[in-house]
Amino acid sequence: MELKQYWLIVKRRLLLIALIIAVSCLTIGIYSYYLIKPQYEASAKLIVNQYKDSSSLLPSIDLGSINSTIGLIKTYKEIIKTPRLMKIVVKEYPDLGVTYSELIGKVSVSSVNETQVMSISVRDDSYAKAANIANAVAVVLQKTIPDLMKVDNVSVLDKADPQEIHGPVAPNPKMNIAVAFMLALMFGVGLAFLLDYLDDTIKTEEDLENVLGMPVLTSIPKFKASDIDQSHKTPLTQTAGRDVNVSLDS
Repeated sequence: MELKQYWLIVKRRLLLIALIIAVSCLTIGIYSYYLIKPQYEASAKLIVNQYKDSSSLLPSIDLGSINSTIGLIKTYKEIIKTPRLMKIVVKEYPDLGVTYSELIGKVSVSSVNETQVMSISVRDDSYAKAANIANAVAVVLQKTIPDLMKVDNVSVLDKADPQEIHGPVAPNPKMNIAVAFMLALMFGVGLAFLLDYLDDTIKTEEDLENVLGMPVLTSIPKFKASDIDQSHKTPLTQTAGRDVNVSLDS
């Protein structure tokens, strides 16, 4: 099948494809702008050292200690997501109004590669609440690590400010609409080819040749009713003879 035939298939179903795209983008746009609650994200940063005491820290800063600290961060990331730590957060900060299972779903932990900085991020319907949760988890982790790991090496580097004004991080309506447009376009084109494949009616001379196995010698043009009416209304002109010998019927 040539590229021109592909385009003809798409062209025949162009209205259907456009309708699918319009409905999909409109639906996703309404859902993203009006039905999904905006989500805000706040982060608190912690730094993990080999020793918390600055006097002990200076002689211990070397490549080996940094690598071991980076390994500890992976352990701390798992500790933060445990019910034990979240239950402590809920107990010490009842004003947050969340359960420990909700906290586990809201909190995410990340770290920059080859650094000793760990970030605790929280998403919530309110930025102020997200900031308070992130700060609470950071403080509880700092106080809990000495009992769990027998080493006091976690310090809060930066807390989230609940008073700051931030825009929502989710949903992203423009991105959602763009993704919906691409998916609807692919679905519409695929549906057009599927309908063309399932359609076994004869539409072109090529279809007739494929069915009969013989070439098409002639074809009857298709006329509209308006074309036939117009041909009857058009007067015939005299082309030969004289007026007394030739009569014209219209």
